[in-house]
Amino acid sequence: MFDRAEAIDKAFRERVTKGDLPEPVSDLKYGRAGLSATDLIDLYETQVMSRQLDLMARRSKGRTFYSIGSSGHEGTAAIAKAARVSDMAFLHYRDAAFLIQRRRDKGGASVLYDMMLSFAASSDDPVSGGRHKVLGGKDVFVPPQTSTIASHLPKAVGAAHAVGLARKLHLEDATLPHDAVIVCSFGDASANHSTAQGAINSAAWAAFQNAPMPIVFVCEDNDIGISVRTPQGWIRASYENRPGLKYMACNGLSLADTYATASRAFTYARSLRKPVFLHVKTVRLMGHAGADIEASYSDVAKIEAVEAQDPLLQTASEILRHGLLDAEEILNIYDETARRIQRVAEEAFLRPKLETASAVMETIIPAPDETRQQKPASPQQRKAMWGREATAHAKPQPMARHINNALADLMLDYPQALVFGEDVGRKGGVYSVTTGLQKKFGPARVMDTLLDEQTILGLAIGAAHNGFLPIPEIQFLAYVHNAEDQIRGEAATLSFFSNGQYTNPMVIRIAGLGYQKGFGGHFHNDNSLTIFRDIPGVIVACPSNGPDAAKMLRECVRLAHEEQRVVVFVEPIALYMTADLHEEGDKAWLAPYASPEDGDEIAFGEPNVFGRGTDLCILTYGNGYYLSRKAAQLLADKHNLKVRVVDLRWLQPLNEAAILKQARACKHTLIVDECRETGSLSEQLMALLVEKKYARPVARVTAEDSFIPLGKAATVTLPDVDRIAKAARSLTKGAGK
Repeated sequence: MFDRAEAIDKAFRERVTKGDLPEPVSDLKYGRAGLSATDLIDLYETQVMSRQLDLMARRSKGRTFYSIGSSGHEGTAAIAKAARVSDMAFLHYRDAAFLIQRRRDKGGASVLYDMMLSFAASSDDPVSGGRHKVLGGKDVFVPPQTSTIASHLPKAVGAAHAVGLARKLHLEDATLPHDAVIVCSFGDASANHSTAQGAINSAAWAAFQNAPMPIVFVCEDNDIGISVRTPQGWIRASYENRPGLKYMACNGLSLADTYATASRAFTYARSLRKPVFLHVKTVRLMGHAGADIEASYSDVAKIEAVEAQDPLLQTASEILRHGLLDAEEILNIYDETARRIQRVAEEAFLRPKLETASAVMETIIPAPDETRQQKPASPQQRKAMWGREATAHAKPQPMARHINNALADLMLDYPQALVFGEDVGRKGGVYSVTTGLQKKFGPARVMDTLLDEQTILGLAIGAAHNGFLPIPEIQFLAYVHNAEDQIRGEAATLSFFSNGQYTNPMVIRIAGLGYQKGFGGHFHNDNSLTIFRDIPGVIVACPSNGPDAAKMLRECVRLAHEEQRVVVFVEPIALYMTADLHEEGDKAWLAPYASPEDGDEIAFGEPNVFGRGTDLCILTYGNGYYLSRKAAQLLADKHNLKVRVVDLRWLQPLNEAAILKQARACKHTLIVDECRETGSLSEQLMALLVEKKYARPVARVTAEDSFIPLGKAATVTLPDVDRIAKAARSLTKGAGK
């Protein structure tokens, strides 16, 4: 609150003036810690900048936003100094001092003004463009982070793995140096979050097997999460003896202790390529945020006892004790910084803000990077890779083989591409879709992961940060719900919150949808795509047959690489090995594999139209397209209905112009959606037709609002050929015969 900010400010001035400073929290003198006198004063200046920014934010309520501050955590400046600027940092929201120090070490002169622009949500903010108060900067290797929990830990682990991988694969255009260390900070309360637990476990799991994992987890322990106290000793007891994880602890109130311990942590992680858990004791001053009234859950004596541990007082004590500055000089730095911030704040408050929806949304979709066009492999390279296997390409193959072939060609064309997920390596996936890829490209590029979808997607995000092109596999659609926030809150928001400076290019392959025989139930037949379709900027693609799957997958990878997009590629499990269409043995759903050299590709947004009938247009996708093809034949043979079946293929964003063109060419439109009636694509299609004044009869066939059971009942809640044909006849009535 405002009064606490004033109290802390006043207490600092009075205690420095009187010399009433706390005793050292550590007997480690700054010289022994590796800090020079200049370093210590430099760090003090950073601490003061961070504190005065907090005070300004509290005093300027209404002109500043999202006032979670860093007061009490200013010791992180020493961690920034111990690291290298090129050590990518995924920061806790209380790490303003870390970012300020890193920018100062880099030579950034406008750090205070830039941060005030962020506090004021100005469109001039060089990091987010006014979209959020964030700590970040591409020039200092700090991707902007808005999370108030631990959702950034999985991608930090992914980035650390990618550093070791880039070194092993000699990736020439890696973003980070091959000896970089990843910094990942979070609070003691967030350490209890399942996302943090999973990420730290993943790092330790990798290190236990001697896989490179150069990361320093910085747990800033201020003993409280908003209003809930962390049990004394809990963090140490939880992490001190974890296998594969080196535990180090320091007092974050002492710059000397923090710098010395952090230096050891970075040396350990950099030289041994292993993870470190750096436990930093801090305090929290001025409550959780501007609206937080600490007195409602903590007594005044406790609050004042915490304030007495102010890290700025500790640094002032150290400076005075060694005669580096006198009390007046210490206060001059404090007061001049306040005046300086007041000046830049008044200017920042006047800078423009985002005012239109189009301005806000401008960075949801990254700008294409024309320099990222990939040179395909040569015919000789392709021939060498395939060898005798190439003869099988001319034979009719099911969808699973088309995807497998396409993945192999893509990994040849894109040396930076990685395929990883549960069981994708030696086993070749649950449905054999990745069979043989590890043998062709090695375990470094085709990796089996541990059983954790957050880790899989975090690896994708982190690997993309270091120049890789991730193609992760989620084994079943139902499993992605365990890690949905990694797509929604992390990958998809990065371009938005970084003003387009950072992107997360990736193609997430997911086996899903219904109609699977012999291996079912809800967890293997999830028929809902809603979680992807309402995430701004994400592309959702769903093929229905082998040739489309291969060509669409190639286009998806191009979209990820050249246009820096996050793409979800949903593979209908039931169609993986489907061979026949109209009758047993016709093998009409098989086709030869088309090499990328054939040049016959599918453009982003391009639907497939079967037939040119004008009586009925069926809009569908995935299994729905397969079933509608069956129904169209039945309707033509028995009822003389002239039908065209439109396979949408690209489900988000919809190609509205192409859809309307096909619908308007027919007298009636039927939407066939294998997903549930509520929340499915069919609702969006119905709205589109209504809003665009498609004044002709329209209906839809969808799945029931139900989960999918086992056994013979597995398909009873889903659309089938008879339901489609019946709905078509009811809709068209007198058409045909």
